[in-house]
Amino acid sequence: MFFGTFTPKLDDKGRLTMPAKFREELSDGLMVVKGQDRSLAVYPRAEFLVRAKKAAAASRTNPRARAFVRNLAASADEQSPDAQGRITISMSHRRYAGLSKECVVIGNVDFVEIWDAEAWKAYSAQHEEDFSMGDDDSFAEFL
Repeated sequence: MFFGTFTPKLDDKGRLTMPAKFREELSDGLMVVKGQDRSLAVYPRAEFLVRAKKAAAASRTNPRARAFVRNLAASADEQSPDAQGRITISMSHRRYAGLSKECVVIGNVDFVEIWDAEAWKAYSAQHEEDFSMGDDDSFAEFL
């Protein structure tokens, strides 16, 4: 499980050090893919394969399902953290997420998200009220 917020820096070679508390779960390999809201999603390899197979089982006659599977598979980059816990973020992923030197890595329960620090700050500010209000019955039991 992944929880917490961390602020590693992207180095000049495009490497990002994953938080120490996430490394064990990611030590058997991980997959970096385009995420939602212009972030990157990082899954333990085994978890990603389960999700990818489930997505691929969707009807290929559905154009949206085809597009989703294509984008998911095309954006997948398999990584193995080095001895310092660093992964290399591809140039296409850096462009997609608008990553600069300052990054934010957040735990999102069963996967990790990587955000540009300014994009995360804007997203958090925009959605703070959604979290604070807690008036949606589907989330009431958590607040």
